[in-house]
Amino acid sequence: MPLTVMTYNIKTGGRGRLDAIARVAAAQRPDILALQELRAFHRDDGRLMRTLADAVGMHPFLARSWFAQPVAVLVRDPAWVVSAAPIRRPFHHAAERVVVATDQGDLTVVGAHLCPYSGWRRRWEARWLAARTDPARLALVMGDLNTLDPWTDHTERLRRLPERFRSRHLMPRTDGEVDTRAIRVLAAAGFVDLFRSAGHGDRTGDGEKDYTAPTAHGGGQEFHAMRLDYILGTPPVAALARSCRVVSGGETESASDHYPVVAVLDLEARPAALRTPRGRG
Repeated sequence: MPLTVMTYNIKTGGRGRLDAIARVAAAQRPDILALQELRAFHRDDGRLMRTLADAVGMHPFLARSWFAQPVAVLVRDPAWVVSAAPIRRPFHHAAERVVVATDQGDLTVVGAHLCPYSGWRRRWEARWLAARTDPARLALVMGDLNTLDPWTDHTERLRRLPERFRSRHLMPRTDGEVDTRAIRVLAAAGFVDLFRSAGHGDRTGDGEKDYTAPTAHGGGQEFHAMRLDYILGTPPVAALARSCRVVSGGETESASDHYPVVAVLDLEARPAALRTPRGRG
């Protein structure tokens, strides 16, 4: 069976929307799910985290935040997990690193949420993520990276963005140069944007979104048709990617201000005790 991975920013802890968020996630049946903006999920001995994890039938690995909101990586079967731990760096939000066993070798999954306010800080956070991965091995970085990609003309969407939010996406002391540094750092480290390589980023008229924020009814005035949520893979993962798409419609339009992103990989998870060394079937 192929491996389905998903990333979803649920907006400030999903207050009053957790049931809808769980239904959105469960409908995609992810094997690995990266969640961001888990406000208060670490409190009361992780009660909210357990509630959402139980609702989607997954096991959570939570990373508390240094300054803002936690993130988590959820795995459908905890027996797949080789190791799990937060990345110990002063992220504005947080990052969690989980290694799962597959038929092609261990897969490292990093779920992250980069700083929304400072491109300089996002660049450093991207460097911390890149330093924890080997581009020759199976690895994913998933999450709300709060950064526009360097391969697209963003002039019109930034023009239509309210001025008070526009500076978050522009290089300081330049004449309107778009700040894409965090994505460029990860691309330079060998990561491939699966939406571009295996998705529908070059297609129009098929009804699929090419942006992740905002949704139709979830708020998000700080966005205007912006792709800020990514699934990035090292070349070995990109070669195994069947598809990558933004999920929209139905409850995704109000469950959060971000749409989830889902990718399908030609990998099969297996119990860690039975994991296969890389390069063997």
